[in-house]
Amino acid sequence: METDKPFDVLIIGSGIGGLSVGIILSLLHFRVAVIEKNPLPGGLMRSYQRDGLDCPVGIHYFGSFGEGESLRRMCDYLGVTDRMTVERMGKDGPIDRYVFDDFTFDLPEGLDAFAASLGQTFPEDRQPIATIMKSLRTLADVQNSFAFLSSSPPSLDMELLAPLWAYLTQIHCSPRLRSVLGVASRWLGMSETECPVLYHHLALVSYLLSSWRLRGRGSALAEAFVTRFKDLGGALLCGDPAAAILASGNAIQGIRLASGKMLAAPRIVAAIHPKTVLTMLPDGAVMPRHARRIMRLDDTEGLFAAHVVLDAATHPAQSHNVYRLSADRDGLLKDGVFYQLRPAGGDKSLLMIITNSPFSEWRQWEDTTTGRRGEAYDKEKARRAGRLLKGAEGIFGSLAGAKVLDAYTPLTIRDWVNSPQGSPYGIMRSSRQLSSEAALHRQLVGGLYFAGQNALSPGVLGTLLGSFQAVRQMIGYDRFSREIFAKLLSGEQKRAC
Repeated sequence: METDKPFDVLIIGSGIGGLSVGIILSLLHFRVAVIEKNPLPGGLMRSYQRDGLDCPVGIHYFGSFGEGESLRRMCDYLGVTDRMTVERMGKDGPIDRYVFDDFTFDLPEGLDAFAASLGQTFPEDRQPIATIMKSLRTLADVQNSFAFLSSSPPSLDMELLAPLWAYLTQIHCSPRLRSVLGVASRWLGMSETECPVLYHHLALVSYLLSSWRLRGRGSALAEAFVTRFKDLGGALLCGDPAAAILASGNAIQGIRLASGKMLAAPRIVAAIHPKTVLTMLPDGAVMPRHARRIMRLDDTEGLFAAHVVLDAATHPAQSHNVYRLSADRDGLLKDGVFYQLRPAGGDKSLLMIITNSPFSEWRQWEDTTTGRRGEAYDKEKARRAGRLLKGAEGIFGSLAGAKVLDAYTPLTIRDWVNSPQGSPYGIMRSSRQLSSEAALHRQLVGGLYFAGQNALSPGVLGTLLGSFQAVRQMIGYDRFSREIFAKLLSGEQKRAC
């Protein structure tokens, strides 16, 4: 595609959010280019290799990809379903195993199974469980009907906007039940005291309906979206970052790349962090009060992750994830580590270990770049990885012979996807920030739209919903309803040939 001619839409960022917007707009016959600052597209979808083994970064498992479920129908519309290599979790056991200091809870697939498991584990919580299950079933219907994309969004109980912890306290959940329910808030990068009930319930529902993980390389998932976008005629420009968004008055004009090249377009979709977008706009383009509200938003915490290779004979892959968790006497989660033991090919298994790690813990290397942080940084990563590996022996037994392939920090994520504080989940969608986040739903500059997790919520499902929402905002609801929404509701497939 010629880049000297004006585009209809320019998209900044080639993660799952940016590429899905590019595919949707290409299906609608827009002339579209996706701009990616890195040499390779895919954002946090893309894995990397160490010693010939694949190390995932941003996608560890996702929900609602079963036949007829919401994520599957969106992927069908995009035409990427048949290009994705995935496996279902929870068919022969739990999806997740929560290992607490004094008890273990297995998260099963299915709303009915979840209700039964809660009832058996917490018989004293019969009434709170009934209240929670009623809300979960309601939101399952909301999710499967794509109600948040309709012309009349669902009317929801205002209690669902309250912090999860306050809600669980109000309905008199026992401390142990609170600790089990609190885990799903951590999937969104928030604590139970911050996460709105609505986001918590939607995330939990999506995984209960069905849970899946990649069976192949993360890079293969990225290529599924990339090749679909290119097959539809989209242009993908990598390795030349967007340096500035060009605007005159209250209208978008295009983008200037780091190389100095100008790309003209009347619309821009930002599938990157909102704070990064603000630094790219001309002075005065955004009303100061809106800019201040966005810049003051807190991000979710960063992560520290280690990839460890094991002998598959002694440590075969597991079909479920494990969380090692600690809670205080009231049930509030204090510490947590996520483990996923997956096949790595041949006689090897790959153990992924992930835990929270605030950006502040790595601030002494803030002014460095990936690959050039020095010996002290490498030693600190190795020390933390070794400590996590020792803790993993409490779950998996002796890990003699284990080899740490690599570890990454919030600085790694910051450099790869331009998230200022290195958060893979971006803006914290907490109860206290809901009103400030409203600034992201306004069109700050004529022709500028946010997409992906910036538009709605993190996670694969939330990111794709946010991308469809951005397109709806761009083309108007009438056209969106005719050409997209009706097909999502009917489950009509637009798979790649």
